[in-house]
Amino acid sequence: MDNEVSITASALSRSRALATEAVHAGRDDLASLGLHAPPLDLSTTYPSYDSRGEAERIDTFATTGARLDGPPVYARLDNPTTARFETALARLEGTDSAVAFASGMAALTAVLLARASMGLRHVVAVRPLYGCSDHLLGAGLLGTEVTWTDPAGISDAIRPDTGLVMVETPANPTLAEIDIRAVAHSCGTVPLLVDNTFATPVLQRPAEHGARIVLHSATKYLGGHGDVMGGVVACDEEFAARLRQVRFATGGVLHPLAGYLLLRGLSTLPVRVRAASASAAELSRRLTADPRISRVHYPKLGGAMVSFEVYGDPHRVIAGVRLITPAVSLGSVDSLIQHPASISHRIVDEGDRQASGVGDRLLRMSVGLEDVEDLWADLCQALSDGSAQPVRRVRSAEPEPAVRSAATEWSERSMSSEPSSAGR
Repeated sequence: MDNEVSITASALSRSRALATEAVHAGRDDLASLGLHAPPLDLSTTYPSYDSRGEAERIDTFATTGARLDGPPVYARLDNPTTARFETALARLEGTDSAVAFASGMAALTAVLLARASMGLRHVVAVRPLYGCSDHLLGAGLLGTEVTWTDPAGISDAIRPDTGLVMVETPANPTLAEIDIRAVAHSCGTVPLLVDNTFATPVLQRPAEHGARIVLHSATKYLGGHGDVMGGVVACDEEFAARLRQVRFATGGVLHPLAGYLLLRGLSTLPVRVRAASASAAELSRRLTADPRISRVHYPKLGGAMVSFEVYGDPHRVIAGVRLITPAVSLGSVDSLIQHPASISHRIVDEGDRQASGVGDRLLRMSVGLEDVEDLWADLCQALSDGSAQPVRRVRSAEPEPAVRSAATEWSERSMSSEPSSAGR
């Protein structure tokens, strides 16, 4: 009977909509435990009176990287609370497993170390990426070698020692989009890693389009409230096992309280992303028609991020906001704005930064859950403070087709329960 119940529950989970999974994944056993809210386990160590049995379990982990049956031995090896978050995120991304880390950069570091341990230190990557990801790949801090290319050049850039192809779509901070399925085809047998931080599984699930590794800075939309830091990698179980071994050896573990908050954040992820995306689409329309703006970047996929280039002084715009917070990071319930060339991408060589579209007049805005009219009033005033009118520039009052199309699509499907089926 228990087996029948387990099979039925498994079948139900496979048929659930994303919004339902966001609320229930990682919590399937709560009713049987007599609980409604997930428990928070803050233990750093766990008692055991069977040291021979513990030795066997540790040997199994060292050999396979698989999760231990029974309670963890030590918090650096595993934790029940963070395991719930990992289970939930894997379900949302449609992968076998997920492994959580102390930050997004710790997660990327673990991926690179895991591939390097197999003698595969070469990485093929497409700019732009998040500035610290760019720096980690290019600075050789982990002994990696990177070849930068555009999507069309990926197959030619792959070598026998290539362990990874990495892209970010929509990209930070230009929101450039990449056809995931086409890139995955170009990778051949080399794993494709997609940084899905901006889109989240609400808008796209890269594993459905051929990506074998999906990376998130969980600090952003997955947490969603600007009060928790974490990273997570969604992948197949074979690679997850190796990542657990790297995490155990290097200590980049996610704190249980962070795991608790991230699991809670997932439950409102679809609602938050769709609401913020509707406002971002509207702001992109207004910015496109504004004579103080030279260019607007907004993905066809939609989303809650908008980037735009100003004619005036971007630093005065940053200084002029009052409701919007001038700060790094993104994905919170409140709106944030920053100047990438000065902060998030400052660590990237200026020539490389400019070549990848991260210009000195580019601003990146993470749209939150405030009323769109209040956001526009604050942004409009800040733009006036830093404005310089274009010379002999004639603009239509209508948004550019790509922006209008994306915004219209978001207005029409803002309450849809599934991500886009197209890899972008």
